[in-house]
Amino acid sequence: MEEGTIEQELAACRLCPRGCGVNRLAGKKGRCGVAGRVKVARAALHMWEEPCISGEQGSGAVFFAGCSLGCVYCQNRTIAGGQAGKEISVRRLSEIFLQLQEKGAANINLVTAGHFLPQVIEALIKAKKEGLRLPVVYNSGGYERAEALARLEGLVDIYLPDLKYVSADLAGQYSGAPDYFTVASAALKEMVRQVEAAGSGSAVFTEKGMMKRGVIVRHLQLPGCLADSKRVVRYLYETYGDRIFISLLSQYTPLAQMAAWPKLNRRVTRREYDALVDYAIGLGVENGFIQEGDTAQESFIPPFDEEGV
Repeated sequence: MEEGTIEQELAACRLCPRGCGVNRLAGKKGRCGVAGRVKVARAALHMWEEPCISGEQGSGAVFFAGCSLGCVYCQNRTIAGGQAGKEISVRRLSEIFLQLQEKGAANINLVTAGHFLPQVIEALIKAKKEGLRLPVVYNSGGYERAEALARLEGLVDIYLPDLKYVSADLAGQYSGAPDYFTVASAALKEMVRQVEAAGSGSAVFTEKGMMKRGVIVRHLQLPGCLADSKRVVRYLYETYGDRIFISLLSQYTPLAQMAAWPKLNRRVTRREYDALVDYAIGLGVENGFIQEGDTAQESFIPPFDEEGV
């Protein structure tokens, strides 16, 4: 994707794989659910990421409104649809990054930022010129254009994408994106390329175990979808081995809207999750994270109340 001005890119937006071509500058909403101005629902220290991301001080998470994927089971539904959040300038976004640094954040964590890519790039460049020195985390649903991600090289230190499905059928049913695996696997390849090009080795940690550079791929296990979850883990391990970390999530929470989706209207059982973990171990996965205890609670979903915006 050729780099243009923010105005040029949003006038016929094709930032995400949906390629809807909407004129977001004119106030029209794209498939992402938002128009052209950056919209942020929360910017605060966040304790619920992987231990090497949140640490004891918290990750500086900036939750952007809107999402180009639109999974039916979305845990952050109030912001994914663009309903919550406050519109801000690029300048204000760069200030938020610096303010999170002042609050002691372990990193700057960009949560679902792809549909604001030109503005995020400009804000990161501004903030780095003004003293931002924290690692930058790109936290994504995985449904990204590899060509767009290439523009983040040198600005992002840690990639934290999902890999939700291998099955085109499941991706079509639950995310309206039967091309999900094709798109997300190409995006992941670009993420790994960038991280490995930045220095020797695939991951770098501080003495306290905080990640400074690397790739962590998350997989949220869905109820009744164990076979596809195993395909995801096998693909990741056979393709990347220990060059990436795999984070297996059991926190799926069926919110009210799931009454319309009976197969997904329950939590993942301990037996299902243990079977996936055992499968990963049997493959040889060592660089990984698993969840223990009852993480399938709505209390783990932060309030999107414009804190820090």
